[in-house]
Amino acid sequence: MEFKEIAVQVQSVIKSILDAHPQKQDSIFVIGCSSSEVAGGVIGKNSSEEIGKTIFTAANKILSRKNIYLACQCCEHLNRALVVEEECAEEYGLEIVSVVPWLHGGGSFATAAYRGFKRPVVVEHVRASAGLDIGGTLIGMHLRDVAVPIHPAQKTIGAASIVAAYSRPKFIGGERARYE
Repeated sequence: MEFKEIAVQVQSVIKSILDAHPQKQDSIFVIGCSSSEVAGGVIGKNSSEEIGKTIFTAANKILSRKNIYLACQCCEHLNRALVVEEECAEEYGLEIVSVVPWLHGGGSFATAAYRGFKRPVVVEHVRASAGLDIGGTLIGMHLRDVAVPIHPAQKTIGAASIVAAYSRPKFIGGERARYE
C-alpha cells in the first residue's frame, strides 16, 4: 500500500469521527498506532518509520486545523506514555516526563510525533475526549469516563483494524434525574 493512500485513509476516518461526534476546540484526541499492523505484520515486530510519519502528518494536519490537540501514544516499552505539544501539557496541567521515543522504544508513530511537533513533550497520562486505535494498541487508558465505542464505516487503515471512541458525561442521579 502506498503512503499517500494511508494518509487518505487516516484523514477520512478522523473526519468521519469528528463529523459524527464533534469535539470542542482545545480538546484532546488520542491516537495509538501500530505501523507494523498497518503494514500487514504483527504489532511490535516490523515498525516502519515511513508509515509512522505518514500517519502522524495526516492526523496532525486535520486535527490542528480544527484546533484539537493530538496525543500520540507510545508503545508499551514506554508504558504507553504520550507525545503532545508542550502547549497541551501546559493547558491541561500534564506532568512531563523525561524520555525521547525512538523506533524500538516508543514506536514509529510516537517518534514521528516527537520529531514533527513544534515543541514536543512526553507525558504519562491524558484524559482525551475522543480517540482512534490503529492496530489494537489499547488507547482506553487515555480516554475520559465514559468511553463510547465507534465503529467507523472504514474498518482498516492499511492492513490494521481500527476502532474509535468518544467520551460522554456520566449519567448520574437515579430515577428522578433528567437528561437531555
